[in-house]
Amino acid sequence: MEMNTTYELYGAPTGNCIRAAIALEEAGLPYTVRSVDLANGEHRSAAYLALNPAGKVPVLVERQESGPPVVITQSNAIILYAAERARGRLLPDDSLARAVVYERFFFFVTDVIAVSHAAFFLRDAADPAGQALLVERMFAALESAERFVSDEPYMAGKTFSIADIAAFTITQSVMSQLPWDQLPNLRRWYEHVEARPALTRGLRVFNPG
Repeated sequence: MEMNTTYELYGAPTGNCIRAAIALEEAGLPYTVRSVDLANGEHRSAAYLALNPAGKVPVLVERQESGPPVVITQSNAIILYAAERARGRLLPDDSLARAVVYERFFFFVTDVIAVSHAAFFLRDAADPAGQALLVERMFAALESAERFVSDEPYMAGKTFSIADIAAFTITQSVMSQLPWDQLPNLRRWYEHVEARPALTRGLRVFNPG
């Protein structure tokens, strides 16, 4: 990390924002939390739209003593950026091991999280049949992750990585609906990851109570 570098994370209590916060905590990057009041439309204010014209959260702003700020407006990009800044803490140095991390990370992002988001969209669009189909697909993909942790403690091997960050928050959001008695490896992984102090801090950033 560069000298005199500061970070600001703009967000709200959403899955995307919480994943970004966990990544910063696990990367050991000190940052300031900037809560965005979505209910009152703060994400549509002129000041916020100047940061992210799409009016979405989260946003990460990196400021250095010299040069313009770096503004990142996509949660997965924030996670990857934090991992690069962490110097081996969330991404392994070995290229093959890193490829496995990327594979598992994008599995959860595309096959589980994105499908879940699409299901919410269909619910709001009053398409219950389409929503049910996507929810079924999402659960099937998530439950298949049992195989990732059958022989290893983490989703992509022996060390905690961005793959675990992507996996944890979506698992937490539906944990009451999972057939845990059929997923002993996933349960073991979940309980192990849940106990991490940095992850716990990230979970509470936008839910301090």
